[in-house]
Amino acid sequence: MEHRSQAESALGGAAYGMLFVLGVVMGVVGGFTHSDPASQTGPVPVPAIGWVLALLVVCLGAGRLMRSRLAAFVTALGWLLVTMPFALKLGAGDLVIADGPPGYVYLYGGLVAAVASYLLSPTSRGGSWLLHGYPQKNSM
Repeated sequence: MEHRSQAESALGGAAYGMLFVLGVVMGVVGGFTHSDPASQTGPVPVPAIGWVLALLVVCLGAGRLMRSRLAAFVTALGWLLVTMPFALKLGAGDLVIADGPPGYVYLYGGLVAAVASYLLSPTSRGGSWLLHGYPQKNSM
């Protein structure tokens, strides 16, 4: 079992906290811009597809850089906790993610991207680059 100092634990917690905030920000901005009519190209919801790809890249990048599936999960969780309430219909009939192709692509494509980024992220064997740096290559 690896023992970490308090500074390393705090740095790791701060990094995961910032990844969660990044997911929340992506959920808020993506929720309001996934069906932008100015960017719509015919029946293809281009902005929604772009947000799904962005979520995949950010979550997968977080998982690879932190060398843990937890990083991808935390980022996707931030996105998910914002996106799901946006899909609920309020009493006045308002909702952010509406029915239709852009909403479905953004919501279900984002869920697929979150699961895919979790599964494609490495398991946490080597430790984070943030806490330990990149390993030195031994020159013989």
